[in-house]
Amino acid sequence: MINIAVLGYGVVGSGVVEVIGHNHEEVSRKAGEEVRVRYILDLRDFPGDPYEDRIIHDFNTILNDPEIAIVCEVMGGTGAAYQFTRQLLEAGKSVCTSNKELVAKHGAEFLELAAARHCNYMFEASVGGGIPIIRSVNTALTAEKIESVTAILNGTTNYILTRMAGEGADYGQALKQAQELGYAERNPEADVEGYDACRKLAILSSLIKGKNVDAGQIYTEGITGITGADFEYARMEGLVIKQLAIGKMEEDGSVLAMVAPFLLSEEHPLAAVNDVFNAVLVTGNMLGDVIFYGRGAGKLPTASAVVADVIDCAKHRGKNVICIWDREAAKAADVTDTKRRFFLRAKADTRKAVEETFAGGKSITLPGVENEFGFFTRELEEKDFDAKCKSMGDAVLNRIRLL
Repeated sequence: MINIAVLGYGVVGSGVVEVIGHNHEEVSRKAGEEVRVRYILDLRDFPGDPYEDRIIHDFNTILNDPEIAIVCEVMGGTGAAYQFTRQLLEAGKSVCTSNKELVAKHGAEFLELAAARHCNYMFEASVGGGIPIIRSVNTALTAEKIESVTAILNGTTNYILTRMAGEGADYGQALKQAQELGYAERNPEADVEGYDACRKLAILSSLIKGKNVDAGQIYTEGITGITGADFEYARMEGLVIKQLAIGKMEEDGSVLAMVAPFLLSEEHPLAAVNDVFNAVLVTGNMLGDVIFYGRGAGKLPTASAVVADVIDCAKHRGKNVICIWDREAAKAADVTDTKRRFFLRAKADTRKAVEETFAGGKSITLPGVENEFGFFTRELEEKDFDAKCKSMGDAVLNRIRLL
């Protein structure tokens, strides 16, 4: 019998219990022994719940129970979740988590501690929900020198951009739809400003590099400035707008990491990833491109990934599974030194100045629109582009990078 505990009985926590209950025979067979939820830690009571008898309020009950070897931390946050995780690992208990914020901030620390205590810290569900990207990077792709990841890592922003593109909705309307459907929180800042995708990119980039990529050093830009007009110009040129998380391993050993809206060709593999789906395009030096696609969030997809980690921990009890992510900081590449093309919208009466300032680019005009125009630049360094935009004052209405 493998007894486990679940910290937090919210959306994901209840999903973990549901997955183990519904797929009990399958989970137990693959774990090698029957898997049973012994404790569910939460501040609340759940009268009438099928697992009411397993709800507890004292963390020490779990910590001091020698029969609990695996714990699912699905509380979220970096306060109690940090303290509980550290105590559990110090006690030699493996921890499986979906807590991207905690993993991004303390992943290297916890992996080091787990290795020292011959247990495991696993976090498949922290990136891409039910998409098995973490395990793939750590196992299936270990023969590769991964050169880059280009990914859609936030279902909320992808849903909003899909609605704006397909229905002509403005940002506010699309956000409201997302909130009504439960895809966006009442306070959507972490999603729409790119912070959620940034944390996930930090985790992925750290695993690929083997050194710690600090989420706080990743250039991050949200989608709140994207308008319906941007999509109209994009369609004219056979382009789509996606919020991308990009991690590139540079030749000098640095990591170029950024989260921002991008224009990409309709032929690009990520262009057709719509609604709440996520996708990760991994480029290896031998394999080339491989793409992972699926539901990046949600109760059961995320819970399924947590339970997969539980099974992995059960199969490796008393043995640490190697995961290379050192505490040493990875060198961060300067995003402003990178070269790419840009799209900008500008006031109609500044066309001549824009064409002179960004010489070598291409102007486009929307039918029936007289107060502005669109412009695609030639390839420029980010810092050069920024300087030219600043020299234009308030003439530039919006700007988006091209992939």
